[in-house]
Amino acid sequence: MIPIGIIAVFVLFLSSMPSFAQSETEEIQEYYFDEKDIKNPKKATILSAILPGSGQVYNGKSWKVPLIYAGFATNIYFIEFNDRRYKALREALFLFDDGEPNDFPNLNRDGLVRQVNYWRRNRDLNYFLFIGIYALNIIDAQVDAQLSSFDVSENLSFNFEPSYETLTAGGNIFGLSLKINF
Repeated sequence: MIPIGIIAVFVLFLSSMPSFAQSETEEIQEYYFDEKDIKNPKKATILSAILPGSGQVYNGKSWKVPLIYAGFATNIYFIEFNDRRYKALREALFLFDDGEPNDFPNLNRDGLVRQVNYWRRNRDLNYFLFIGIYALNIIDAQVDAQLSSFDVSENLSFNFEPSYETLTAGGNIFGLSLKINF
C-alpha cells in the first residue's frame, strides 16, 4: 500500500502546475472579434420566428436546421396518428351509444370513453410539443447570436493550487483550491 504522505505530495506537486498548455514566457495574444462574426440577436430571433431554422442559418449553425425540421415532422406524424385513433374511437363510442356494432367489440362504454380521452389528450399534448419545438427554435437562435461575441481566447484558464486556512475557532484546513482566470 502506498503511504498517504507520498500521495499527498504527488497531488500537491501536480496541482500547483497551471492546467493549460501555454507557458508563461509566451506572449499572450489578444483575441479580437471580427465585426462579421458578431451576430445581431434581434435579427436572429425575428428570422427564426418568421421561418424556423433561418436564424440558425444566419448564425452559421445550419447543421441544426435538419434537426428542427425532423422534430416538426415527427411531431406532425404523432399529431395525425393520435387524431386518427381519437376519431376512430369517438365514432365507435357514438355507434355504441346508438346500439349499433362498432370496430371495438371488446370495449364497453367506459373503456371507449377512457380510450377517447386518452387519444385526445395525447393529440393535444402533441400540439403543445409543436409549440415548444417552435419556441426552442427561436430561443436557440437568439441565444446563439447573443453568445457569438463571447470571449473564448487563450486567456481563459484554471489552476489547482494547494490551500491552507486557519479557522477562528482554532484548527487548520488543508485542501485544494480552484482558481479561474478570465
